[in-house]
Amino acid sequence: MGIIKIMWNNRFLVLLLTVIFMPLNAAFAGKIGVMMTGDIPYYQHIHQAFVDSISKEGHEIVLQKPVPDPMSWTNTARKLTTIGSQVIVTYGVPATLTTMKVTSDIPIVFAGVYDPESMGLTGKNATGISSTVSVEMVLKKMNEISKLSNVAVILSKAEKDSILQAKIIKSSESSLGFTSTLISVTDKVEKSQISGVNAILVTTCSTGMMNIKDIIESGRNSRILTAAMIGGGENDGVILTVAANPEEQGKELAGMVSKVLGGASPSQIPFKNPTKVEIILNLKEAAAIGIDIPANIKSSATKVIE
Repeated sequence: MGIIKIMWNNRFLVLLLTVIFMPLNAAFAGKIGVMMTGDIPYYQHIHQAFVDSISKEGHEIVLQKPVPDPMSWTNTARKLTTIGSQVIVTYGVPATLTTMKVTSDIPIVFAGVYDPESMGLTGKNATGISSTVSVEMVLKKMNEISKLSNVAVILSKAEKDSILQAKIIKSSESSLGFTSTLISVTDKVEKSQISGVNAILVTTCSTGMMNIKDIIESGRNSRILTAAMIGGGENDGVILTVAANPEEQGKELAGMVSKVLGGASPSQIPFKNPTKVEIILNLKEAAAIGIDIPANIKSSATKVIE
C-alpha cells in the first residue's frame, strides 16, 4: 500500500508541476470557429492579420469558407456551433447575421462589417469592429474623378448591407445630379447588365467581389470609372477603392476574441469603429483607359498603384 501511495503521489506531483509550468497560452487555449465567405481578398487580409496577432496564444482555429449563399452560410454556422467552438469569428454582414440566428449562446466576434447597429448586429452574444466608410464620400470622390451621370451599383439582395448602401446611393442622386442602375448579383455578373452607365460602384457585397474581375473587365471595355467600398480589387484594376484598413480590423478582432476567451462577455466589449480608412488609387488602370485623376484626389490617397 505504501508503495502504491508513493507512486500515486509522484504522479500527482508530476501532473501538478506540468500544469504550473505549462505555458500560460497553452493552459487557456480555446477553439475558434471562423466563417469567411469565399476567397475574397479583403477578408483574407483581415484573417491573416487576426491570425498573426493571436497565434502566440495557441488557440485552435477552424476556418470555413462558404459560398455567398444563404443555405451555405446557415450550414457553416451550424457546423461551427457543433464542433465545440468557444467563440465564432465572422467576416461580413451575412455571415454574422446568419450565425446570430443559429446561436444565441456562443459568443460571436465580427470584422469587415458595415454599420453594425443598422444591421442589428449588436446584442448580448455579439461584438466586433465595423468597417463602415461613408457612401456619400465615395460618391463625391467618384464625381470629382469623372462627372457622374449614371452609376451601375453592384449589390446582392441576399446581403442586407449592400441593400442599405444602394438606398443611400439612391438618396444621393439629386444632390450630385446622377441616376443609378441597381444590378443585383446572385451568382455571376452578366457583362450585358453593365451598359449605358459611365461608372461602376461595387458595394460591400461578397458576391460582387467574387465577380470583381468580370466587373473590372466591363469597366475597362467601356473605358469608365470603377470604384469599390471593399478592398481586394485594387490590384486587378479597380480604379478607386475606399475601405477600412484590413490590418486594423484583424488586430482589433484578435484583441476582442482574446478577451472573450478570457471570460469576458461580448456585451461587455463595445464594438469599435475603424480609425484607419484606406483610399487606394490604381493610376495605371486609369491612365490605360484615359481617365485623369485630379491632383486633390491623388493627394488624399493612402496607396497608389502606378
